[in-house]
Amino acid sequence: MHVTHLSLADFRNYARADVALAPGAVLFVGRNGQGKTNLVEAIAYAGSAASHRVSNDHALIRFGADSAVVRLRVQHDDRAVVIEVELNRGSPNRAQVNRSAVRLRELPRYFASVIFAPEDLSLVRGDPGGRRAFLDTLVVQRSPRFASVLSDYERVVRQRNSLLKSARASRLPADSLTTLDVWDDRLVSLGTELIVARAELIDAMRPHVARAYSAVAGDDHHTRLSLRLSVDDDDDDDRSFPSPPETIDDADTIADRFRRRLAQRRRAELDRAVTLVGPHRDDLVLELNGLPARGYASHGESWSYALALKLASAEVLRAEAVAGDPVLILDDVFAELDEGRRERLADAVGGFEQVLITAAVGADVPARLAATRIGIAAGEIVDVS
Repeated sequence: MHVTHLSLADFRNYARADVALAPGAVLFVGRNGQGKTNLVEAIAYAGSAASHRVSNDHALIRFGADSAVVRLRVQHDDRAVVIEVELNRGSPNRAQVNRSAVRLRELPRYFASVIFAPEDLSLVRGDPGGRRAFLDTLVVQRSPRFASVLSDYERVVRQRNSLLKSARASRLPADSLTTLDVWDDRLVSLGTELIVARAELIDAMRPHVARAYSAVAGDDHHTRLSLRLSVDDDDDDDRSFPSPPETIDDADTIADRFRRRLAQRRRAELDRAVTLVGPHRDDLVLELNGLPARGYASHGESWSYALALKLASAEVLRAEAVAGDPVLILDDVFAELDEGRRERLADAVGGFEQVLITAAVGADVPARLAATRIGIAAGEIVDVS
């Protein structure tokens, strides 16, 4: 799979942009703040309806405009697909595939990309929420039906929290909330499905993360990934060692523990008026050489670990997606790497059908990844070579 054409209207700092893209490595080069990242952000958005930089889509619409349009032409073997996403300030966003309307959550069925950007260092050093979002995005890319599972689960958590707040305000006893039991059943059903999907994803990623870390860092460090479940925690604020096991139990066992944990935390949930048990409280635990990467990895190790997670994501999608390789996007990565890591990264990504790279200094990127160069200046395409 590769993108053959990108067209933008009123997206970020682009009033209009049209650029043809070739398979293989494509380098977007230009000074900082000119719009390189905006181009690759638009490409990634067309396959996920989400930005890796902001949570509010209004930030993606050019200042003074009411809407923005991202249009991609994607080629897979002999089949071409045109994806169009319209972002609106005053009405819901819309999407089309080959001029037929589709729901935004269906976009991963037609186009997959994996983007690595400096912000992804938070996967290692940041809060659990970022790691959960990383897992869930990849779960949906592997199986787009999970977009509905996630949406339904989030709705159940909101409804349940609303009921807990009402119960706290009314000072109702814990054993009188029969309505809460109904929401508990949905929470357990959807939450267990999501926990199992995350665990299966982590199982698939482990060997790829290990290989990618060694390939990028050039060191034989031991990486370990596991899932810390709130259904097992004695205290939801306790994130200390020992680390959780690498494998989880079957779905029925998880569901039984889920229900028991909800019963145990009922009083605490009423006191705090929030749902304290479920995958929205879980965490992806990353270890390096037997220690938590979040607290012990150096900056270079953390950078290599985050990059390994994204390369592993691309490998998982490559192995499973019927549409072929995902488009791999490396946003301002090479400036952070020494020469050895740059060359090893170039080796690691060389087999992907299309790799899109941004850089402020073209010399930072190994020559074999810069055969196709597109110059960017002030929201315009100024040179293609």
